[in-house]
Amino acid sequence: MYLRRIKDYLLLAPKCSTTESLVLLTARVIFGFLFMSHGIAKWIMFKDFTEAFYDPIGLGATLSFWLVLFAEIVCSFGVILGALFRLSLIPIIFNMCIAVFVVHGTAPLNVVELALMYLTIFVLMFFTGPGEFSIDRIIRKMG
Repeated sequence: MYLRRIKDYLLLAPKCSTTESLVLLTARVIFGFLFMSHGIAKWIMFKDFTEAFYDPIGLGATLSFWLVLFAEIVCSFGVILGALFRLSLIPIIFNMCIAVFVVHGTAPLNVVELALMYLTIFVLMFFTGPGEFSIDRIIRKMG
């Protein structure tokens, strides 16, 4: 019973009004593309980044880099489409938690503020859901 609730919460989009859905769609597209642009920039500079990438949790610089790319490119695409929305947000939120609290943990606010802003926005999105204009909502209507 609890597993079904967790599955439904993570995979199925709740119903909301058209206005709320338009706001959520706008936020998903804007912040999804902005966040994805960071991943694409890292991907373009792949060789430079993999050699000197920070290893914040002891997985090795290369694996850490690939996980960041997965969060910033693949998961951002899921956020934009509203596909597996909350599941897509988990790696992004984890990535931003590492950036805020580990990588930039002792840095001044002007250094950490972008990562903190993304973390806040994506946590709020996690709790609100993707809205009516999403792949998750289409799946829910079919099932």
